[in-house]
Amino acid sequence: MMQAATMAPLITSILFVLAAATLTSSITEAAASMAPPPPCVPPPSAAAFLRARCATTAYGVACYESLIPYACTFQTSHVKLARAATDVNLAWLRGLSKRVKELAARGGTGAGAEAAALRDCASTVSSAAGLAKQSAAELAKLDAAAGAAAGRSEVRWSVSNTQTWLSASMTNEATCADGFGVAAGSSAMSVAAREVVIGVVAARERTSVALALVNGIPVPS
Repeated sequence: MMQAATMAPLITSILFVLAAATLTSSITEAAASMAPPPPCVPPPSAAAFLRARCATTAYGVACYESLIPYACTFQTSHVKLARAATDVNLAWLRGLSKRVKELAARGGTGAGAEAAALRDCASTVSSAAGLAKQSAAELAKLDAAAGAAAGRSEVRWSVSNTQTWLSASMTNEATCADGFGVAAGSSAMSVAAREVVIGVVAARERTSVALALVNGIPVPS
């Protein structure tokens, strides 16, 4: 029979995988509301453009893999690419917000400090999702105005607004993660807390990618 000390790490690993799977399922449901990528093979120019732009982000591989399905939509447009990134980010945050609220409504972690952190996260993640929605809407408006072909003041205004909102979203995401006070891999964390931290870390990556791509939108002189 396996000793308790041997079983503990195994149980922790199993719970970690289950938490990640539950979170992914919840977010996949929310992402289903996002317009599906067009059924086409991205032209080499679009793939090369995406690879070059993703290289300017802190998460190049994740950037490329999450956005290549939409390459036929953005082709080589900086505005359309940034818009796709904000849409992907919004879909993730909506799913995460829904999941955190579910956990908070159930009492989540049960422990006093973690329960309080979970309630705070329900608020901060919801705020982050709201900011992501504003960002996506702002870029949709800029895209409709023909992107870089729009007036300089219009592009600058839209880019500035989106940068502000995405930066604020990252702050909210960080506040949520910091509220638990420990790393996601800590054995002291409950399954619910670990699930939330995993989701928030992934959200920050997506928000960071979206912000970097927005920063790359050229402003006409």
